[in-house]
Amino acid sequence: MADDIEQLTLDEARTEARGLTERILEAKEAYYGRDTSLVDDATYDAWMRRLEALERRYPELRGQDSPTQAVGAAEASDLATIEHAERMLSLDNVFSIDELRDWLAKTRAAAGREVAWLTELKIDGLAISLRYENGVLTSAATRGDGRVGEIVTENALRVAGIPERLSGEGHPAIVEVRGEVFIPVAAFERLNALQAELRERAVAEGRERAAARGREFDEARAVASAARRFPAFANPRNAASGGLRQQIEKKSGLELEAALARVGSLQLYVHGIGAWPDPPVAAQSEVYELLAGWGLPTSPHTRVCHGADEVIAFVEGYGERRHSIEHELDGIVVKVDELDLHDELGATSRAPRWAIAYKYPPEEVHTRLLDIVVSVGRTGRATPYAVMEPAHVAGSVVRQATLHNQDVVKAKGVLIGDTVVLRKAGDVIPEVLGPVVDKRDGTERAFVMPADCPVCGTPLRPMKEGDIDLRCPNAKDCPAQVRGRVEHIGSRGALDIEALGEVTAAALTQGASTASGERMRPPLRTEAGLFDLTLDEIVPIEVEVHDVETGEAKIDPQTGEPVRRAPFQRVELTYPPGWEDATPAERRKAGIKKDFRLVHPSAQATKLLEELEKAKTKELWRLLVSLNIRHVGPVAARALAGWFGSLDAIRAASRDELAAVEGVGPIIADSLLEWFEVDWHREIIERWTAAGVRFETPGHPGPGAAVAAGGVLEGLTVVATGTLEGYTREGAQEAIIRAGGKAASSVSKKTDFVAAGPGAGSKLAKAEELGIRILDAAQFHVLVTEGPDALG
Repeated sequence: MADDIEQLTLDEARTEARGLTERILEAKEAYYGRDTSLVDDATYDAWMRRLEALERRYPELRGQDSPTQAVGAAEASDLATIEHAERMLSLDNVFSIDELRDWLAKTRAAAGREVAWLTELKIDGLAISLRYENGVLTSAATRGDGRVGEIVTENALRVAGIPERLSGEGHPAIVEVRGEVFIPVAAFERLNALQAELRERAVAEGRERAAARGREFDEARAVASAARRFPAFANPRNAASGGLRQQIEKKSGLELEAALARVGSLQLYVHGIGAWPDPPVAAQSEVYELLAGWGLPTSPHTRVCHGADEVIAFVEGYGERRHSIEHELDGIVVKVDELDLHDELGATSRAPRWAIAYKYPPEEVHTRLLDIVVSVGRTGRATPYAVMEPAHVAGSVVRQATLHNQDVVKAKGVLIGDTVVLRKAGDVIPEVLGPVVDKRDGTERAFVMPADCPVCGTPLRPMKEGDIDLRCPNAKDCPAQVRGRVEHIGSRGALDIEALGEVTAAALTQGASTASGERMRPPLRTEAGLFDLTLDEIVPIEVEVHDVETGEAKIDPQTGEPVRRAPFQRVELTYPPGWEDATPAERRKAGIKKDFRLVHPSAQATKLLEELEKAKTKELWRLLVSLNIRHVGPVAARALAGWFGSLDAIRAASRDELAAVEGVGPIIADSLLEWFEVDWHREIIERWTAAGVRFETPGHPGPGAAVAAGGVLEGLTVVATGTLEGYTREGAQEAIIRAGGKAASSVSKKTDFVAAGPGAGSKLAKAEELGIRILDAAQFHVLVTEGPDALG
């Protein structure tokens, strides 16, 4: 790989680095923001190593927005955030015993002396940081981007093994305990069983309500609704992540029961420490003993090994019995046990040099490849998917697996009709490895990548020189892309519109038709008209129901006609006069069938329009995310909104001014400038603005948070850090700006006040060092509402 990179020119390396960055950012956004996985760990790790090699060859490619400089990603939700007192790093990975031996040898050589290795199981869960002050839990937070995580304290206290107060005595003033929250395999099975029970109870409740109101009960619709409310969880990791981050106080009824059961299924094993000024132990294994003495749960599957052979024996031993462990695992973590060596060996920007994760090869099974279908996503990428006979692998049933692009299909050598080898990479992502050639009988056929978009018919092509992926260039009008963008607008990380989900987005953007077969122009040709929607436009829509696996229309077995739904109409079932009170058997004998009567409008229709109205005044960063600008996710959007304060200011900024914003960088800056050059993109902004969408933060003084005149904080610079009661992270910054002050992100000699709550970390220490006045949450509220004189 190194020789290959040495031959690349700067322009060639820049093109490849940009492509790798796009793929990595998409994968990170899905994993951390949506609790889903797009690629397996080995592929993701290979991308990262290739990008790191390119940046070593050409350091000018290593911008502040490079994935090689980041850990994780900020989750997209309304949860308050907190800054970790010490960064939460990730781990580098190896995927073979030879790679592991090489790492052990190199680390031993770097240490310059014999090394003891602490080996433990790598839990497939969610990283958490518990901050204890004098033995009392003050906050629990997710990893987030490694620097800032989401506060999940209330849910953490519901997790088995997380004490609100530590046992014993002599606790440090501040300590961050790091661990992994997970759902045991047995608990995961019980949780999915409960989801199935709740689906049945939800249908039963709907049936009872219909009977009480004297209405016919739509069984199919009730079953579909229950499936959306209480889905079967795909794997323990995603269930654990969503369970810890759910907002239980907003739930009631069956949803509350499901939420409590989900968080009640969680368990914790602690595996390290973050901030701890002077731990009274010399080894990581001793840290575990101390944490266990405080009443914190540590894994029973750890061992201190001496020499590479003992480490390898530990790895191979658990590999043989990996499915007998109480939780899902995908590998072994190996750490240098001696704490002093941690400091000597140091860390990169994202991972320590004193630890590594060995990943087990995934399980493999055989199944039949029924077809390869091509789907088009919101970015226009045309992705082949393998459709297979259902196969049980690594704990769940798999029917589909991505084949990424036409070159991957060719490289794997699979034919439609083949028996194929299927595995779950990282025990999560289904992957087709290749065909079982000996089982071919001559009926198999080759896959041919379509030349045109399967949705809109536009010729597919690479969008940039050197691109492997084919995309549909008809971004404006391709219904698949418009549907994906509209669904993204309603997602949790964008405008968070509950009524604007997958089905609604499809109904608004794709080939709708009436029951008589008349084709209707969809209400949304692009997302520009989203905030102009009316009841009269959306209520008549009826759509064909398509199978999520194959994309084919579902057929009613009685009529032989495609199944249709009216998502924005209320449906009542009626019978011909005189047959309303007949028994089902009497109706069947006489050949009497139900009739559907559509009532205008449904609660879904009015709810959608109400939520769209509320979304017009949501935070600027959410609106920026909803514009579907490539790479502008919640992290970059928050940074842009906080610095510039309005969309107009962002549009007026130069490339250098955009790239200089912390968390943005040149790649995102270029993406912004390219987006604003497109005429139909500008139409979105114009029509949304005309409809009343507010593309600004009220009271923001402008780029750089320059001080606005007339406020009680005029001329003052304030830093808000940690958890301030009554304020989210963004809310505290907006309060400073509304009061006419500058909301700074770092502490310096120019800072006038620092408002610090639990989790303030290094900013608090810096303020103390500089002698800057420090305020608690109550004093901060006085400052931003009445000004500094009211503090006394």
